Amino acid sequence: MLSLRLINNRGREPYKLIKFMPVKIRLQRHGKKGKPYYWIVAADARSKRDGKYLEKLGAYNPNTNPATVELNVDGAVTWLQNGAQPTDTARAILSYKGAMLKNHLAGGVKKGALTEEQAQAKFDAWLEEKAAKVQAKADGLSKAEAKAKAEALAAEKAVNEARIAAAAPVVEEETAEEAQAEGEATASNEEE
Repeated sequence: MLSLRLINNRGREPYKLIKFMPVKIRLQRHGKKGKPYYWIVAADARSKRDGKYLEKLGAYNPNTNPATVELNVDGAVTWLQNGAQPTDTARAILSYKGAMLKNHLAGGVKKGALTEEQAQAKFDAWLEEKAAKVQAKADGLSKAEAKAKAEALAAEKAVNEARIAAAAPVVEEETAEEAQAEGEATASNEEE
């Protein structure tokens, strides 16, 4: 899959050989305007952004908080080992889900620095720690949302009580004035 290509750099370094990998792990945009939803795909580097792809590896939804990422980690590691280059955003997502770590650990197993069991134990420990962090963030967000709702409700109650209190004396004054007017009317009726 790895090929070397001859690149003409407009006379500066006309025969410089560079590594060129035609497969990229990148995001493919779906969803509607203003609500993006991405597929994580392995695609030929020369294909269009939303064009043909070789394999769908997962999905990324940035509209939720925290962002939702579904990823086939083993498939991503296979593509990374075959030489696919992730884009910057795809690399961040792969790192977030542990595909880059698993690829790194697989390299250690291949070199003999680790056994397969040690690598799997390290990866599982990292996954548990990452899940705890994500859950803590989700809990913190839900607590903040509940606190904001409670404060809004308390403020609304205070406004309603103030409105009722402001309206109540006006009603009492009106009734007092009506009582005086009725008292005068009955007094004038009695005099007649």
